[in-house]
Amino acid sequence: MLITLKEYAQRHGKNPATARQRAGRGAFKTAVKIGRDWFIDDSEVWEDNRLKSGDYVGWRDKDK
Repeated sequence: MLITLKEYAQRHGKNPATARQRAGRGAFKTAVKIGRDWFIDDSEVWEDNRLKSGDYVGWRDKDK
């Protein structure tokens, strides 16, 4: 079932402006823009794609 992106953001405790930016960048698989409003499937998971493993630590020192 499609819901508005604003409602989706509120359900996940996120800022609606952040959700709109992510939708515009294509970060959501089911987000569609109809007219001027964004809609998204209510069952889509909010994925956090940040690198959290620590693999980036010391990446500049690899050349030495």
